[in-house]
Amino acid sequence: MQRESISELLTQVAHNSATLVRNEIELAKQEVREALKSISTGVMLMAIGGLIAFIALLAFCAAIIIGLASVMSPAIAALVTGIALVVIAAIIAFVGLGLLKKSHLAPQQTIETLKETKKWLKEMT
Repeated sequence: MQRESISELLTQVAHNSATLVRNEIELAKQEVREALKSISTGVMLMAIGGLIAFIALLAFCAAIIIGLASVMSPAIAALVTGIALVVIAAIIAFVGLGLLKKSHLAPQQTIETLKETKKWLKEMT
């Protein structure tokens, strides 16, 4: 059995460490790609749904204003409808903001493996 010299072992450690770091970087890139793909699909579907909902809302608002105009002036009916919509929009926007704050774009798996790699490298030295 032939023993490897210390310099050969250090060369192997350096090479393996570099390979490990490259693999970790590739893993991080892949995680970010997957997260962005999921987010972009969701955003696109939300935009389409939002557009359709906006068109329906316009028709609904017209119906409300026409209905209220029978008991008050059309200008007041439009104003009441507009104020109600602003309140509803603010509530929805704040709920959406809360959901966005909960999303995690950081590559969690890569962060964990990098911590393990750091610990491993410290043990090796």
